[in-house]
Amino acid sequence: MTAALAGIVLAGGAARRLSGADKPMLVVGGTTLLQRAVTALRDAADIVVVGPRRDAVGGVRWCREDPPGAGPVAALAAGLRDVGAEQVAVLAADLSGVTPDTIARLRAALGPGADGAVLVDDEGRRQWLIGVWRTAALRAALPEEPAGASLRATLGGLSIVEVAAVPGEAADVDTPGDLPPGWR
Repeated sequence: MTAALAGIVLAGGAARRLSGADKPMLVVGGTTLLQRAVTALRDAADIVVVGPRRDAVGGVRWCREDPPGAGPVAALAAGLRDVGAEQVAVLAADLSGVTPDTIARLRAALGPGADGAVLVDDEGRRQWLIGVWRTAALRAALPEEPAGASLRATLGGLSIVEVAAVPGEAADVDTPGDLPPGWR
């Protein structure tokens, strides 16, 4: 029997390198980046989006980190508050290459002794915001004061399985140069 899965999408960043654009709502390949992340989580029983509410996206629960803009660890802590599933997929809202297959491969790699499985890009870097984790391990790793904490320092001490990304799968949008042709 497969463990229950929840999803958390972190969608509250300021997008400073994109002049403050609402990055999760950028359309790439006919779909917003946020909807792409939500679609990748189609097998999740519950999806929580941490960030300002966007009415164009349905079928999710919304919450905010405290204080808003306090960083990804604070957002993760907020998203985990009401998650009851044994496993949780954690995604950034700016991923242009994530798919349901990404989540399936991460879940399949999460063995009984591991706390999490993360995607590793073609340069060998762990993509901390493309992973499937044991919910209890994430909660235990959170610092008492998550605002401003480093995601790598928070999660780096956990037992992690690395999953190689297929070409383009780890792509995200941080700068205008990261936007693929056809975006709007």
